[in-house]
Amino acid sequence: MGLTKTQRRERIRKRIRKTISGSSLEPRLAVFRSNKEIYAQLIDDQNGTTLATASSREKDISGSSRIENSAMVGKLIAERSIAAGVKTVKFDRGGYLYHGRVKSLADGAREAGLKF
Repeated sequence: MGLTKTQRRERIRKRIRKTISGSSLEPRLAVFRSNKEIYAQLIDDQNGTTLATASSREKDISGSSRIENSAMVGKLIAERSIAAGVKTVKFDRGGYLYHGRVKSLADGAREAGLKF
C-alpha cells in the first residue's frame, strides 16, 4: 500500500527540514497551504521565535484568485521582513511542490525585495 497525500508531504517536509534551518540573520520562510488560504512565517529556529507572519486571511488581501492572493501574501511578508531588518531568507516550501500558489508567493516576495 502506498502513502496518502498527507504522509507523502510530511515525508518530503522532514527531508527539507533536515537541511534548512533559520537563524536570526537568515530566517526560514515557511509556507503552509490549505485548500482556501496560504500562510507564510519568518522563523528563527535557533531561538525558536517567529519574526513575522502574513496570510491570505488578512483584510488587505483581496485578489480575484488564490494565485493572486498568494502573490500579495509574498509581497506582504517581504515588506514585514524588511521592516524587521531581514533581507535574505531560506525558503521552506513545506513539502509542497514549487508550483502554483507556492511559486506565486515566492515570486511576490522576490518582487518586493526579499532575497533567497
